[in-house]
Amino acid sequence: MVKAATLLAPGRIEVRDYPMPDRLEPGAVLLRMIASGICGTDKHTFRGENVQYAGTAMERSTPFPIIQGHENVGVVDGVGDGDVRAYDGSLLQVGDRVVPAPNVACGHCRSCQRGFPYYLCRNLRNYGNSMSSVEAPHLFGGWAEHLYLHPRTAVFRVPESLPSDVAVLTEIFAVTHSLERAAAVRRPGGFLPGDTVAVVGVGSLGMAHLVKAALMGAGRVIAVDRSAKRLALARRLVDAETVLAAGDEVAEVRELTEGEGADLVVNATGFPGSFASALGMVRDAGTIVEVGAFVDMGPEAFNPAVVCGRSLTVMGTGGEDLAAYPGTLALMARHAHEVPFAEMVSHAFPVAEAATALLTSLDAEHATKVLVSDEITRP
Repeated sequence: MVKAATLLAPGRIEVRDYPMPDRLEPGAVLLRMIASGICGTDKHTFRGENVQYAGTAMERSTPFPIIQGHENVGVVDGVGDGDVRAYDGSLLQVGDRVVPAPNVACGHCRSCQRGFPYYLCRNLRNYGNSMSSVEAPHLFGGWAEHLYLHPRTAVFRVPESLPSDVAVLTEIFAVTHSLERAAAVRRPGGFLPGDTVAVVGVGSLGMAHLVKAALMGAGRVIAVDRSAKRLALARRLVDAETVLAAGDEVAEVRELTEGEGADLVVNATGFPGSFASALGMVRDAGTIVEVGAFVDMGPEAFNPAVVCGRSLTVMGTGGEDLAAYPGTLALMARHAHEVPFAEMVSHAFPVAEAATALLTSLDAEHATKVLVSDEITRP
């Protein structure tokens, strides 16, 4: 049997035993889990805030019960018949340490046929989000001892030099392809080396953007958050300037930038009210990247005349891009000696204590990234 933390309904996590799959369909992969991160989306779902892709053709709610966990690293424990290959085209072998993509695109809808990022697929399936644990083989989330990967799931080998407690951060760092998109925007918008970047909300996703901006050559990085612990981590990771969000954060960012505002503002809070703050922090003709509003937290009012009058660029990013994974793994391996990525992980709990892990992750004053893992320990 396989133990897995199962979210039965908002606020109700129960550790259940599921049968080990007796066979793998052709092209499928079975992973022995090393670790799975708790994402902001997981927290929203636990609280019952579970309408995803709101206002789009992909809008949906969580199909309880589910096994959560889509930020995963594990070891290949079995493969189905046929040539089962990693994203780089090489054959997968039992024992390979890998990071699986959290989504499976259909490959047939108009978005897929046009080569769009797979989070725009009209028939998208998400591990830990949209696949119920009711149907066999049940194990479709990472908060478990094993994870079943459907055929056509993209799988990426982890460099030998990259520790598992850093590799588990791959998915959130892959979302930072948003910064490459911003860098492709022509002046007076966009993001160039030497620019000032402010990140509003430095939970794990925002922190990944802060670190990536620094590695891409930002002249200054400014972290804005309500948590003193997260701000201290931002200073340790990339020597960020920090602003404690206490109602006057817009004025403080303006003061730090001599009244002009940041060239690029990343809004990663996931809560209403923060977009207005981002608007106040960005310079005229600057760029705002919205990455935090994957789950519907309700409408937020702003005047579009401000966007036009100030010539702002607003970019929404719905998730990571498969093409970003190889470079992300290489980037983390290349800079692991200078950026203490592993310090982003504050806690780790075994699968049997997943409920405690989730509750711990909700405490921003004492926790940063929290893992569900039977192998990695913190503190």
